[in-house]
Amino acid sequence: MTLASPIAPAPDAAHSRRPVAVRWAWFVVSVVVLALLILASVAFGARDVTFDDIIAGITGQAESLAALAVQQRVPRTVLAILVGAALAVAGATMQAITRNPLADPGILGISPGASLAVVIGLAYVGLHSAWSYILFAIGGAAGAAVFVYFVGSLGRGGATPLKLALSGAAATAAFLSLTSAIMLPRVDQLNNYRLWQVGGVGGISWDRIAVVTPVLLVGAVLCFAMARGMNMLALGDDLAAGLGERVGRTRLLCGIGAVVLCGAATAVAGPIAFVGLVIPHLCRLLVGADYRWILTFSVLLGAALIVGADVVGRVITRPAEVEVGIITALIGAPFFVWIVRRQKVRDL
Repeated sequence: MTLASPIAPAPDAAHSRRPVAVRWAWFVVSVVVLALLILASVAFGARDVTFDDIIAGITGQAESLAALAVQQRVPRTVLAILVGAALAVAGATMQAITRNPLADPGILGISPGASLAVVIGLAYVGLHSAWSYILFAIGGAAGAAVFVYFVGSLGRGGATPLKLALSGAAATAAFLSLTSAIMLPRVDQLNNYRLWQVGGVGGISWDRIAVVTPVLLVGAVLCFAMARGMNMLALGDDLAAGLGERVGRTRLLCGIGAVVLCGAATAVAGPIAFVGLVIPHLCRLLVGADYRWILTFSVLLGAALIVGADVVGRVITRPAEVEVGIITALIGAPFFVWIVRRQKVRDL
């Protein structure tokens, strides 16, 4: 099906052909920024630590409370890197296959769909293992993606950007309502759900990271393998097909990769919104419209955003914490309004 209103980034000469030196310069800057944020994530929190405490905590020789605090910050930092990279790559992939600059796992209802599936599993199946959380979340994300695309495809013009955004908003409202209806009578589970629903990376264990990492790698490899196909889709379905691209197959495989990344990330960290919206746009500003570079930078900048948001949330209200999902919402909501005002969407 041909998508109307191709307002997502098409590879025009001025936008896509960034000098290689510029791209590599931004790559070095991004790596340095991420490294500094990782160091800050280990060093800053509710308890002040010294350099010796950091070394002791990282090497596993924690003999003081400060060093033990550092030791507990390491896995949450690793999870923040994984979740940020996964959501950013998923968002970039979704924007490529829908040719929609508003595409984001949260805005299109995919993260809320994953959340609803996890809640259904908790309430009626009794999820316990990390694998069960991940499988239910991926299934919910897949179901939500199919539902939103189907609703957005109805009527004249097919799955246009505005119709996808509206159907995603409606689906999100419905999924959140169903989630609340299921959880409100279950007071014993409501507190844990409330903390998870906000979206955060605290309280994670190495065991859960070990389980989710291979799943995220599978989704990421699939998305990166389809980067050339994403570049072809940006030309338009008809032209891409004329150049030999199997448009339906490319869109399906990209969608599977994005759903796996979004579902797995939601299972371990809750529904964190706007990462997949903000980061791909920032990547295009830095390196152009080539998805091979966009996906690479999405890994670095997505990880940097979640790590940085986690650090800010731990510092601004010490000794309490503000969850990552709240910080990203404060950043992403104004960005979403700016994109809507900037784009000329012809629809309906």
